[in-house]
Amino acid sequence: MSPVVGVILMVAITVILAAVIGTFVLGLGDQLGDTAPQASFDVDSAGDNAAGDTTLNITKTGGQDIPTSDLVLSIDGVRYDNATVSGSGDWQTGETRTYTEASADDFPSGEATVQIVHDPSGNVIFEATADFST
Repeated sequence: MSPVVGVILMVAITVILAAVIGTFVLGLGDQLGDTAPQASFDVDSAGDNAAGDTTLNITKTGGQDIPTSDLVLSIDGVRYDNATVSGSGDWQTGETRTYTEASADDFPSGEATVQIVHDPSGNVIFEATADFST
């Protein structure tokens, strides 16, 4: 085997390895997806309003501003995609938002696990227990 053929084989192997490693690294970037914002919340109250609709008041106590449209309420594992939420735009620290459910899928009665899900990433960014018996 001549030195020229040896160099050509070494270059070909290097190019193939670079292509395989590049494909692997670029593929990992697509798998990361959106990351959830960091925020903290408090459940203020849960119950029925004057119209008989079930309501839930949640106050954002810290962290990044989050577009309300990126968040979905989940109670005991049931997503309330159609629950009405007061306010629009970014949910800022110190603001209280009221979630209202007037459909047949009223919020549960008694104690329940409340979650706020960041829809683009699918991550739960808040979880607490609320008492809907009032």
